Amino acid sequence: MLFLMERALYLGNMSGVQEFILLGLSARQGVRVVVLALFLPLYLLTLLENALIVFLVCSHTELHKPMYFFLGNLSCLEMCYVSVTMPSLLAGLWTGPYHVPFTACLIQLFLFISLISTKCTLLASMACDRYVAICRPLRYPLLMRPQVCLGLAGTSWLGGLLVSVAKTACIASLSYCGPNVLNHFFCDVSPLLNLSCTHVALTELVDFLSAIVTFCGTLLVALASYSAIGVAVLCMPSATARRKAFSTCASHLVVVGIFYSVALFMYSCPSRVESTDLHKLLSVIYTVVTPACSPVVYCLRNREVHAALFLKETRRWLITYPPNVRPLQ
Repeated sequence: MLFLMERALYLGNMSGVQEFILLGLSARQGVRVVVLALFLPLYLLTLLENALIVFLVCSHTELHKPMYFFLGNLSCLEMCYVSVTMPSLLAGLWTGPYHVPFTACLIQLFLFISLISTKCTLLASMACDRYVAICRPLRYPLLMRPQVCLGLAGTSWLGGLLVSVAKTACIASLSYCGPNVLNHFFCDVSPLLNLSCTHVALTELVDFLSAIVTFCGTLLVALASYSAIGVAVLCMPSATARRKAFSTCASHLVVVGIFYSVALFMYSCPSRVESTDLHKLLSVIYTVVTPACSPVVYCLRNREVHAALFLKETRRWLITYPPNVRPLQ
């Protein structure tokens, strides 16, 4: 695997282009300043939200459950995911078009593909976990035992890595003779294919097949799981339980639906697609918006997480103010 990557990078460095110019999200100075003022706090908020979830899941034994294990993995992934694309987005908003070395661009592409592929598999694993919890509650401890959860999470990370190696190696082996201007805010598949001066039929085929397997395969698993959950919820005798379950599943489906619809639109097209303002806007949705919304939808609205936060603050207050030295109310 490392040999393929090194060989691809060697072949890529034989081409005329040694660096790329990223045009960024917008060329207008006034727009860049406004968007920078919006996205920088959003980036920091995303890191804070996901770091809080990882800390809570690791430090509270009451959250040592399969659902929170997957949420911890997802939060860890989201922190890496936004840290791959957001710095280049923010740098473009601050300086305008800027230069990126050929190797740095391919490293960013490799990390991005690996993380987005892993995210798809993790979302499908989380949907399966919710299906077993709601539709097979008596068998839940057996079906979602720690070994199974570790296997699902490990397969997600490893599968994303393998997909990324294949796609990045194909793109890196192409020749880039010029021009070297990418109409995007990070190194993505379609903009790089547009700049290649060699035949890209094989690379397009690998990109298309991997997108279909990664996105469509995991999407079908998620849809099947949530459909079965919907049927089970409709059969619940309690109206309160039905409303609660539908509220939770609906919010999850909104996040999953937005992510998958945008990602499928962007990556399931086998031909080279010109980068436009629409494509950059769609890229912002699944690289910036969904990572910021996911912690709120999946975890921070959860009562058990609220209880863990409240318990932590209560313990801190008791340590700071023992019963015999409580401040006057």
